[in-house]
Amino acid sequence: MKRAVVMAGGEGTRLRPMTANLPKPLLPIVNRPVMEHVLRLLKRHGITETVITVQFLASLVRNYFGDGDELGMSLQYANEEVPLGTAGSVKNAEEALRDEPFIVISGDALTDIDLTALVEFHRSRGAMVTIALKRVPDPLEFGIVIADESGRIERFLEKPTWGQVFSDTVNTGIYVMEPEVLAHVPRGEASDWSGDIFPKLLADGAPLYGYVADGYWEDIGTHESYLRAHADVLNRQVQVDIDGFEVSPGVWVAEGAEVDPEARITGPAYIGDYAKVEAGAELREYTVLGSNVVVKSGAFLHRAVVNDNVYVGQGAHLRGCVVGKNTDIMRNVRLEEGSIIGDECVVEEEAFISSNVKVYPFKTIEAGAVVNTSVIWESRGTRSLFGPRGVSGLVNVEITPEHVVRLASAYATLLRKGSTVTTSRDASRAARALKRAVIAALTASAIDVRDLEVAPTPVIRWDVASGDAVGGIMIRTSPADPQSVDILFMDERGMDVSQAMQRKLERTFSRQEFRRAFPGEIADLTFPARTLDLYSHELIRAVDTTGVAQANLKVVIDAAGGSASLVLPLLLGQLGVDVLTVNGRLDETRTTESLAEHMGQLQRLGELVSSSRAAFGVRFDHVAERIAIVNERGELIHDDRALLVLMDLVAAEGRSGRVALPVTTTRVAEAVSRFHGVGIEWTSTSPDDLTRASMEPGVIMAGDGRGGFVVPEFSSALDGIAAFVRHLGRVARTKQTHSQIDARIPQAHVLRRDVPTPWAAKGLVMRSVVEAAGDRAIDTTDGVRVVEKDGRWAMVLPDPGEALTHVWAEAPDDAAATALLQEWSSVVESTHP
Repeated sequence: MKRAVVMAGGEGTRLRPMTANLPKPLLPIVNRPVMEHVLRLLKRHGITETVITVQFLASLVRNYFGDGDELGMSLQYANEEVPLGTAGSVKNAEEALRDEPFIVISGDALTDIDLTALVEFHRSRGAMVTIALKRVPDPLEFGIVIADESGRIERFLEKPTWGQVFSDTVNTGIYVMEPEVLAHVPRGEASDWSGDIFPKLLADGAPLYGYVADGYWEDIGTHESYLRAHADVLNRQVQVDIDGFEVSPGVWVAEGAEVDPEARITGPAYIGDYAKVEAGAELREYTVLGSNVVVKSGAFLHRAVVNDNVYVGQGAHLRGCVVGKNTDIMRNVRLEEGSIIGDECVVEEEAFISSNVKVYPFKTIEAGAVVNTSVIWESRGTRSLFGPRGVSGLVNVEITPEHVVRLASAYATLLRKGSTVTTSRDASRAARALKRAVIAALTASAIDVRDLEVAPTPVIRWDVASGDAVGGIMIRTSPADPQSVDILFMDERGMDVSQAMQRKLERTFSRQEFRRAFPGEIADLTFPARTLDLYSHELIRAVDTTGVAQANLKVVIDAAGGSASLVLPLLLGQLGVDVLTVNGRLDETRTTESLAEHMGQLQRLGELVSSSRAAFGVRFDHVAERIAIVNERGELIHDDRALLVLMDLVAAEGRSGRVALPVTTTRVAEAVSRFHGVGIEWTSTSPDDLTRASMEPGVIMAGDGRGGFVVPEFSSALDGIAAFVRHLGRVARTKQTHSQIDARIPQAHVLRRDVPTPWAAKGLVMRSVVEAAGDRAIDTTDGVRVVEKDGRWAMVLPDPGEALTHVWAEAPDDAAATALLQEWSSVVESTHP
């Protein structure tokens, strides 16, 4: 016997959401579709000509298996326009089954039953139909069959109750049939073998036989049976091919997979091709990873089935669950027993999915959410495309080249054809690859591109604002996260695009209504040669550097291996400063750093400053937006304190105007401003508000308290290079050291805490804060700032991109500030359990 029919038309409704957009026969069992295991079983028994009956998502089955050449088989397909049942679907394939007996087998059951023995039994009995039977402990979900001692069937009962159970031998859905049986099946009508055709044949006295098989058989009809099938394969209770190498007892690793020696693997387990398991991750028994899965350090997986292209973040905890393909499980997520996550979902940081919860495909679960009911229609997430740093995400997980092409295409669609956009990046390889995708999308949309290649962020902002570009795109590594990138979209002023523009871009992106250019409209790509020279020249022209050359200053500069190293040599040669430079070469392997690394580099900078007797030291971030300052003693001036020191220098020289500061800044700034006769323009914590305020007449400085400064006489963007040049001029003209200036400024006592807050609770949090404020003064410049009568204040602000609420408090001393911080943190925490 060399011919078979594989029934592959089932929808698998009980297996949803796993089968919401995938036919049941394509569900993977240890990284191969269950139907592929079936076809390999047929081939092992010499059956190479197969007709596959398809109905639900038929094209996916056809596309996967094709003509069967890769399996060494010949496959044909019989399509059902409407469901025809188990018998009707085989009748639909009758043209290929007229000449000889054939096997009928389900494409969604895992088995290694001896088909050769089954066929021999069929022939020895002279049967019209032989049914493969299997003894099972719980026959309620199957068709029961009772046969005499010779195997001749006497009775059928489809899916009985316990009161109707008269045998534990059930119908496996595997049959050997003579071709004449098809004459008893009506054409074009829905009919089933067990419910319609077999009882009729039995009543007519046809020779129907049952063969009790000894092999393995599991009908994959529920989530529990799906997980059980994986465990049985790994335990070798069923003889199927496993694609990989058994590197230790029960641990299978496929080609190209990377498992760090410090990862802990307890077999049986399977790691698919090109998967990556990092140091500190733990895979326990019966865990299965599909192709290209990434498991980060600290993640824990036990009896988890994780399908292809899934990202499992640091500290995630997965137990007894199934995760669909192309899904992102972010940091510290917990998936409990029996939970099912569909394809292409995002489960954000610290979300908790309770036992037996089903999340259907294409859903987002918000950070910190506790999900106790299934998510079918709506997403439990409010995260927009844009965050506080543009569009951010993990490289090749959330931010892929395809994603970037769509983003850039959406941006280009909102611009006029023939417009010019400036692009640049930091030194990282990821930014280089993604910028190429940006350029391809822009030029294909009839947008000319001026590519600055590697350049500091302030330079591209200046270039856009001073030239004819209508916008810009900058790609950089996310601060303190080398695995993530930020994509900054700019308007014609070099500023981040407005919220209105963000919403338009998001709508275009989500609808994928992208403009394409005709072949003759494909735009140009140019590489301007003198942008850095022009930037340097204009900066020195705009900023007062008088006295620098005469002051004989010595300065230590740490360029951090970033893009500031491309500009500083052009500037320093014109300023006449004695400079000791460290990390002055572009380093593509160090485009961000952890807090510990940053503090270590600042300590080294301080040692160089004190040993060389320099006036001060400055360290740039990797894209030259921010600076950190070390005083003449080699002591770090912390960012919030540096803001007051620079403000004092600028205000002392200007004696008029206003300084723009975020509302979270210490009120010591008011004492400094009053002393020098300048005012303060309070803004929200948004960088956009700060830069907009810096553009107003009379504003002489802006700073965010995190090392970011705006030099209004030159640019309205945060610019570490401009801030350094202006500071150099102020230091040259003053007769005081940094430590002397710092000493005359009162000490501040501002504390901050981040309180985890579900998205759904954020509105309630803010209402509760307002109610708790009572008759105290309230400032709503950003969030809610509650001011006590004695000047103490606390501020509560929901984070725009994470499931957090930020709380600040300032008081005359640390003890009072701590008490105030605790008071308002408790208000926030009381709004959700």
